[in-house]
Amino acid sequence: MMKIDQPWIAAAPTRAVCDTMTFGGAEIYFVGGCVRNALLNVAVSDLDLATSLLPQEVVERAERAGLKAVPTGIDHGTVTVVSGGIAHEITTFRKDIATDGRRAVVAFAQSITEDARRRDFTMNALYARPTGEVVDPIGGLTDLQARKVRFIGEARNRIREDYLRILRYFRFHSWYGDPEAGFDPEALAAIADTLDGLEQISRERVGAEIIKLLAAPDPAPSVAAMRQLGVLRHVLPGADDRALAPLVHLEGGMEPQAELRLAALGGENLRDQLRLSRAMAARVDLLRDLAVGTGPAAELAYRHGSEVARWAMILRAALLETPLSPNLETEISTGSASHFPVVAKDLMPELSGPELGQALKALETQWIASGFVLTREDLLSSFRA
Repeated sequence: MMKIDQPWIAAAPTRAVCDTMTFGGAEIYFVGGCVRNALLNVAVSDLDLATSLLPQEVVERAERAGLKAVPTGIDHGTVTVVSGGIAHEITTFRKDIATDGRRAVVAFAQSITEDARRRDFTMNALYARPTGEVVDPIGGLTDLQARKVRFIGEARNRIREDYLRILRYFRFHSWYGDPEAGFDPEALAAIADTLDGLEQISRERVGAEIIKLLAAPDPAPSVAAMRQLGVLRHVLPGADDRALAPLVHLEGGMEPQAELRLAALGGENLRDQLRLSRAMAARVDLLRDLAVGTGPAAELAYRHGSEVARWAMILRAALLETPLSPNLETEISTGSASHFPVVAKDLMPELSGPELGQALKALETQWIASGFVLTREDLLSSFRA
């Protein structure tokens, strides 16, 4: 039997939670992302568990054991139990009794098989006992080992339960799918037949999924498939993914940046379409503006810092389908380390007000054009000549 053998599952705070919940024969299993990621040897960040206990029983047991119980979603069967500073999200076995494409009405179920059938993809319906033994009620382990993202049961039915699963499919394929094997034909056919349902999803949910997708190591194949099926035009009108694959290549293994990749896609009114934060929308707009401009790397680094300059130049190269300059890092270092040597008082009292600002700007432009080599004396001499 396959077994998870990782430090988090044997950690004392987590063992305390499991021992508390299984006392007297109750069932509890780790489920979803923590099991999937452990089996793929990918970092585990969240601990989700499924149990036969009702929510109030979870709360009562936690409190008796001196653990903190937070009713984060108790109406839907979820209680977060905090042990040793670690959050354990525990949900009673559930089954869907009604769905409308955005949310489900659920009832408590009696087994993990019923619980598994309401989930989205087979690789997300894997469970593990507190001992680490993997339980596979619907055959998801084979798909996980093949890195095949496949809907549970009939794909169209799973999508109609929650149309966000269209976007989740592409996100999960980017993170966990086998790029060589490609996409599941049944999934693509079902998505093509249910595109209109995307209009029911809130912009906030769409934005969250797109950002998670673009943060994957290489989202380009998934985004290309989204374009081919018509998904991209539904969620990002005006977006163009042609620069995305070149961008990922030019990134050269640097930490993925969703806003940089979003700037590569472009699109109409991204802030409203994806409900981006003001700060993220501003960064995307800045990167796009700098990339389609002509400012050299050193000037961008001087004005905006080395990170923004690097991202903008990578984006420019991707959009123009040109290689990066071999001197890029030197140019960025030069610009970011440079400090304009003239200050306002150097031009006073001869100038003041708007004229002073214009003169400073002209001298700064001259200094940048010189490659940052003109000294304060050089600049002031030219000003007074």
